[in-house]
Amino acid sequence: MRFQIKDEKLIPQRFFTEDSYRITQIPEILQPPLNPDFPYSRELQQILAGKQLLLDDIPHPLDEIQSHYENGYITYRKGIDYIGKKPMCMRCGNKDQQLFAIFHCSRCGENCFYCRRCIMMGRISECTPLIGWNGPAPNITLPQKIMAWNGKLSEGQQVASDKVVEAIWQKKEWLVWAVCGAGKTEVLFAGIETALAAYKRICIATPRTDVVLELTPRLKEAFPEIRVASLYGGSTDRHLYAPLTIATTHQLLRFYQAFDAVILDEVDAFPYTVEESLQHAAIQARKPSSAMIYLTATPNEKWQRECRAGKRSFTTIPARFHRHPLPIPEFAWCGNWQKQLQKGRLPANVLRWIKDRLESGKQALVFFPHIPLMEKALPLLRKLDSRIEAVHAEDPERKEKVQKMRAKEVPLLLTTTILERGVTFPNIDVAVVGAEDLIFTESALVQIAGRAGRNKDYPDGVVTFFHFGKTDEMLKARKQIVTMNREGVKRGLIDI
Repeated sequence: MRFQIKDEKLIPQRFFTEDSYRITQIPEILQPPLNPDFPYSRELQQILAGKQLLLDDIPHPLDEIQSHYENGYITYRKGIDYIGKKPMCMRCGNKDQQLFAIFHCSRCGENCFYCRRCIMMGRISECTPLIGWNGPAPNITLPQKIMAWNGKLSEGQQVASDKVVEAIWQKKEWLVWAVCGAGKTEVLFAGIETALAAYKRICIATPRTDVVLELTPRLKEAFPEIRVASLYGGSTDRHLYAPLTIATTHQLLRFYQAFDAVILDEVDAFPYTVEESLQHAAIQARKPSSAMIYLTATPNEKWQRECRAGKRSFTTIPARFHRHPLPIPEFAWCGNWQKQLQKGRLPANVLRWIKDRLESGKQALVFFPHIPLMEKALPLLRKLDSRIEAVHAEDPERKEKVQKMRAKEVPLLLTTTILERGVTFPNIDVAVVGAEDLIFTESALVQIAGRAGRNKDYPDGVVTFFHFGKTDEMLKARKQIVTMNREGVKRGLIDI
């Protein structure tokens, strides 16, 4: 798209003209003053409030969008700007020159730079405006009773809950470092209620779609009369304006200064930890004065050091609500298990561990570092029980297999790290085959160990790391679990 400048306003041009410019070429984009008498579209208000969208994302004609801009209700921002001579994507923050490319653009009639990093959200190029809302925010109507949840928090949860409320009121950043199974979601309820009661807009963001799908019904049950938007790839709530939003971190790329509080769940999880664009999106989705709450069971080493040095505000929940300690992983050497697997057999102690669970009727998760190795083990184990299944990220039957495990139709489920978090089975033991593999970081191993012992009726699950040599990551994971148990005992949160 190209623009002419008339009376200090941008005028879109459908065709190339000599006196028109790509939006990136316009030094300063002036915002027309708000016309209070303009009959603005409530639908556009709902779609654009707190957003940064492309023209293709908006189901309204350009003439209507332009009339709202000229009356001050819609903003145009550059999709790509230049820092010196280098392009920067204003949506995802990309500055990596290798992630820009050039194409001949039919919309502006020139060769146009575009950002490859966030292209899955629609192409941003030098002639692309990001479109937002400058008018009044949509009205929010609150019920008399905002929260319907009447559960009781544990002592550890209550301390963290109070800190979340305080951080939201004071618009601070706060880390909740809570062990797996501590009940992080319930810790958020009072803070969410506080924000909603003050007509604040709040977002819970997480790197994974699975977690969005799990959290959505829980939040709707806790806040039954509050509109909740659930956003992930293919979601039908894409244009829903809601006071409470649950979204994947990828979906935050569409938001701009939208939320009074962002709660970032599983801040240590892939892909958030490795994609700078998602970290940029989380910051850009916040209002300039807002709260940011981080939730994790496994903060990275840098954050752990900052917590210990007093450089990061945080609260720990070192114990589960059922007041039992976290299962401590046992280390078991199993020799060159990959070599044995290539020869069509599993290490004797791994096989014995699995047979013991099958004979006792105790369900188990067995983690493998890589899909081909897991698939080699599957037929060997199916000789013991034909109901054994294997699952990985690309498995089209992934959800069905997990559901069969929940229904106790599967006695043993082999898995990659895809099930290291976000799933709960009431009574399982856990094994890792090849715990020395690089994929099993401290964070991954703590999360895997956290699958066991989560239920108050079955708090004593067994966790075994089978290895061909101990790694620092294995030792750090066990140390973190032991440290949390000690803190839980010291604070009177674990019964001994």
